[in-house]
Amino acid sequence: MSRKRDTTPPSVPEPLPVPTVDAHTHLDACGARTREDVAAILDRAEAVGIGRVITVADDLESARWVVAASEWDERVFGAVALHPTRTADFTDDQRQELATLAKAPRVVAVGETGLDYYWDHAPPAAQHEAFRWHIALAKDVGKALMIHDRDAHEDILRILAEEGAPETVVFHCFSGDADFARRCAEAGYLLSFAGTVTFRNAAYLREAAAAVPVEQLLVETDAPFLTPHPFRGRPNEPYCAAYTVRELARVRGLDEGELAGMLTANAERAFRLRSVNSTSPVVTDE
Repeated sequence: MSRKRDTTPPSVPEPLPVPTVDAHTHLDACGARTREDVAAILDRAEAVGIGRVITVADDLESARWVVAASEWDERVFGAVALHPTRTADFTDDQRQELATLAKAPRVVAVGETGLDYYWDHAPPAAQHEAFRWHIALAKDVGKALMIHDRDAHEDILRILAEEGAPETVVFHCFSGDADFARRCAEAGYLLSFAGTVTFRNAAYLREAAAAVPVEQLLVETDAPFLTPHPFRGRPNEPYCAAYTVRELARVRGLDEGELAGMLTANAERAFRLRSVNSTSPVVTDE
């Protein structure tokens, strides 16, 4: 008999002494639909030191919503792309609309894109073609490339080398070992660590997090997925990034406030957050 999933929200962590950025979350998948929903999630996050988030699309409908949500709240930025598992039928119309959405002022990255060999939803050839297209888009709009890499380390690096990587590349939810982390860092890429780094069976991820220059580290939730230990399996939200920050600080032997400040600076630099205009004035419906 299957166990019933625990849907109790994780406990609220102690506030971080310095605010930082959740570099990858999915506010729509967390249940947000309206401006008020987004504000409520960000209020919970900001109360514990997660002051800003990048909410990420994985299909076209989500991309449209992400662009809208980024205009609702100045604490929210966006990333748009077609997830690799959805690229079996990637049409010209979809490409054209994504290219337009990627130019939105508060979209700061093209993502998540990349390769996923775990799920059998899109053939590798289709994924490769779509990944190459997204790389070109990131370079065209001058924004960061946010990578989904599941069981595809070598092909990801090969295609980036063949196409020529954009100025900023972020490996979201980094899943490799310390050797792969060093190779990515040597190429100039940033590595974003999610709640998986706190899992008891993930010593290899902690070794990877310790191996990367601190200026190439980011933190994320990938909410509503990958909730940090000891709440694994329960619904994740951006406020839970504080748990991962504390684990990364322990792994790095740094004060949590010091690391939070570094993570903030890294996110601001990678996504050029300081150059993004404030949201438009709220317009109420007639």
